[in-house]
Parts: sequence; C-alpha cells; structure tokens
Amino acid sequence: MTASPLTATAGAPSRVRPAAASPTTKPARRGCRRAGAFYLFVAPWLVGLIGLTVFPLGYALWLSMTNSDGLSPNARFVGLRNYRELLSDPQTLQVLARTGLFTAVTVPATIVGGLFLALLVNRPIPGRAVFRTLLYLPAVVPPVAASLTFKLIFDRDTGAANALLEAVGVKPVTWLTDPFARYVLVMLVLWGCGNCMIISLAGLQDVPRELHEAAMVDGASTWQSFRRITVPIISPVLFFQVVTGIIAALQTFLPPVLLAPTAGATSDVKALPQGNTLYMVHVYAQYFNSARFGYASALLWVLFVIILIVTALIFKVGARTVFYGVDPKEGDR
Repeated sequence: MTASPLTATAGAPSRVRPAAASPTTKPARRGCRRAGAFYLFVAPWLVGLIGLTVFPLGYALWLSMTNSDGLSPNARFVGLRNYRELLSDPQTLQVLARTGLFTAVTVPATIVGGLFLALLVNRPIPGRAVFRTLLYLPAVVPPVAASLTFKLIFDRDTGAANALLEAVGVKPVTWLTDPFARYVLVMLVLWGCGNCMIISLAGLQDVPRELHEAAMVDGASTWQSFRRITVPIISPVLFFQVVTGIIAALQTFLPPVLLAPTAGATSDVKALPQGNTLYMVHVYAQYFNSARFGYASALLWVLFVIILIVTALIFKVGARTVFYGVDPKEGDR
C-alpha cells in the first residue's frame, strides 16, 4: 500500500506538486497588473487634476459663500447672499450681456475667417507655403505683444491709423475709448484667426478629391460642392473650433485690459472703456480693486456653470449636425 502525499512523514522530501492555477486566476492577475499600470501612469495627471482643478473649485465655492476680503482671516459665512446679489446687480448683468455679444460676434467671425483663408491657401497656387506662414504668424504672437502693438497703431496722437486718416483729410479718432474701443478689440481678435485657419486647413486636407470630381461630373456648382461635401466632412473640425472658441471668448481678459489708455498707469480696471469691460475684467475688479473675494468667487462659479450649460447644449446640437466618418459609439467597444 503506497503512502498518500498528504500523509508523508516529516523530514522526507515532499512529492506534493503545487496546485495548478485555475483558468480564471491568470486573467484576474493580468487584469490587476494592467489596472495597476494604468493608475501608475495616470497618477501624475490625477494629482494635477485634484490639486489644480478640484481643490481650487471647491475652495472657490466655499469662498463664494463668505464675505471674505482676501486679507481678514475671519471670513463670515453668508450662504447664497453673493449669488442673490449678482443676479440682481445691473452692472453684472450688463457685463454678462456684453460678454455674450462679444462671444456671439467674434467666435463665428473667427471661424468663418479662418475657413475662408484655409480655402484660399488650400488651392494649388505658387508660393502657398509662404502665404500659409504669413497668415499664421499673427496666431503665434503672444496676446500681450499683439495687444500692445494694436495700442500703438490706434493711439490717438502717434498711431498709424490716425496718420492714415489725416492723410485723406479725416479728423483723428480716439480709437481706444468708447465707442470705438470695442471695435479695436474685435479687430485684434480677428487678426489672430490664423489658428482657426490651420485647423480648418488640416480638415480640408482630408476631403477626398474624388468626391468633388464626381460632383462636378453630376453638374454640381462650386457652392453646392462646398455645402454638400466639404462642410459635412470638416464638421468635426468646425465643431471643435466652436466649443474651444466659445470657452476662450467667455474668459477674455488680457486684450481689453492692455488696450486701455490707462494700462500701466493704474491697476484700477474700472477705468477701462465700458465697451471693453468684459466679464473677466469685472471679476478682476471685484477681486483686486474692491477686495470682494467672496462676491468675485461667486461670479467665477456662475461663469463656470454658464460654460458647462453652453458646452452641453453645443454637444446636444452637435450630435445631430456633426458628421463623423466613424460612429462615435464604436469607440466604447
């Protein structure tokens, strides 16, 4: 009778083989390793998200419910008083409406202007690489440098714009004050539409030429070919520009401040032309000129909610109008 491996005597070499891993053990371990590697690689991003986004948002939310002035350590909790005040403040509502109008004008104009330039430089013309470079150059100029350059150009006494007007017998114009200051700001934004041009040009490069040739054979005009073929194919590119453009326009701050005639002479942004007092300028004034940190934080949270709502609406509309070559739902597989 042979001894069972389980009843082997002490000191004798064991003949018991390790239990073989069950078929479900290996996939489970592999999944754990993959999950560990995933969290290890995204850890720096998670730390940045929590430290630079989640925590500031939470702190600003708490601050928006206090009467903090930024200096006193004994800020008092006031609940929703700041939110009720901003919703009934005529100045805040006026600034919000002005920022909405600024966004409604500059975002479509910038996208259409960039698309128009992209269509021009996408044609097989001699030296188009040079034109592409020249048209894109304004987009790489830092906003501070571009704003100061425009300020020099539109200065009432020494600017090039008034020099040209005087050359044709027109009186000098005070460009940097109301009511012309807003037009200078819009021109400054449109001047940098080279960024949209590059993005639209990348989209145009993916439009198959065969489709246009087939449309021409069928008798389609240039406009019909553009509207029925080009626009649907590049609609994801246009959608991206709309979303990012609206978010950036709602947060415009530096150009209106630097274009002001008093820029550098005083830190009080309340001296800016009324037409250029956008939402973020109003927030800055509440923070650092009026020392109302609680109220300014409430303004920022309202802007955050507005951006979320507008972005959600755009995505809702985009789901019906944007054409994707691949079904986005396939990415979930």
